[in-house]
Amino acid sequence: MYREHTKVIQIGDRKIGGGNPVLIQSMTNTRTEDVEATVRQILALEAAGCEIIRCTVPTQEAAEAIREIKKQIHIPLVADIHFDYKMAIAAMENGADKIRINPGNIGGAEKIKAVVDVAKARKIPIRVGVNSGSLEKELVEKYHGVTAQGLVESALDKVKIIEDLGYDNLVISIKSSDVMMCVKAHELLAEQTNYPLHVGITEAGTVYSGNIKSAVGLGIILYEGIGDTIRVSLTGDPLEEIKSAKRILKTLNLRKGGVEVVSCPTCGRTKIDLIGLANQVETMVQEFPLDIKVAVMGCVVNGPGEAKEADIGIAGGKGEGLLIKKGEIVKKVPEDQLLEVLREELSNWK
Repeated sequence: MYREHTKVIQIGDRKIGGGNPVLIQSMTNTRTEDVEATVRQILALEAAGCEIIRCTVPTQEAAEAIREIKKQIHIPLVADIHFDYKMAIAAMENGADKIRINPGNIGGAEKIKAVVDVAKARKIPIRVGVNSGSLEKELVEKYHGVTAQGLVESALDKVKIIEDLGYDNLVISIKSSDVMMCVKAHELLAEQTNYPLHVGITEAGTVYSGNIKSAVGLGIILYEGIGDTIRVSLTGDPLEEIKSAKRILKTLNLRKGGVEVVSCPTCGRTKIDLIGLANQVETMVQEFPLDIKVAVMGCVVNGPGEAKEADIGIAGGKGEGLLIKKGEIVKKVPEDQLLEVLREELSNWK
């Protein structure tokens, strides 16, 4: 597998590459200058399972805010830089654990060297990021459009610029909103480099469409053994990104732990609000550090049998429901108590 042989990179107190676990990233959508709001969001993301956080640094004030933010969080912080090389330097001077740049966007050789010199002195890794939306005109012309080959060539060109400056503490990300182009690009890139790869489907869309595109794209890429960190990019609450990333990794057996909720698709026999109940259960179980399967069934006729593969489950009837363990009915409870009964069972799980 590719990820078993990628270079190990230290980001704050975390390591990626070399077969280390695939880590989950997200990005704040607060103003980085607003320390209080940014810290509040990062702490919520930490609690949900975020392991690396990225913050945009468009101003000197934002760069200086990183120092205060870092004092109050517990995961590595990546500074996202777009055009101003001075912001990259300021972010590192204020404690960023990693910076994300596109060397093609921050100016000429002297500006790139200035950034690399500071990163080298402070041993801060650089994530070289290339997006399909900003692919160089020459490569678009060369490959007759935006292509996977063009993305890979662009990324490796940027990497070589930094390598030629004597620095190889690097992570690469190549992103596209075209899922299959993104897959192809990662397949090509993994064959040509041993740097760890940060994987994501950029501009994936809303929680609905973004989750589908990310699950398909990340699922294929990760299953092929590619990828050392991931981000599910959604137009919505960043907490949704973490929930989705955890589920993708667990589904691929790349992560253990966490309660898995299974539920039936409902039918004419369903006599309770199964959809609402299943959603409540899925939210509720996030607070329990258990590695078990929970079933939520809408029928007391087939529910116990369908829940046999789960460790614990509930099945609803008309105004009442069943608590089930390993397919065996434990007790009958009123419908409005099902959620709390399940919570109590999970709280005392051994």
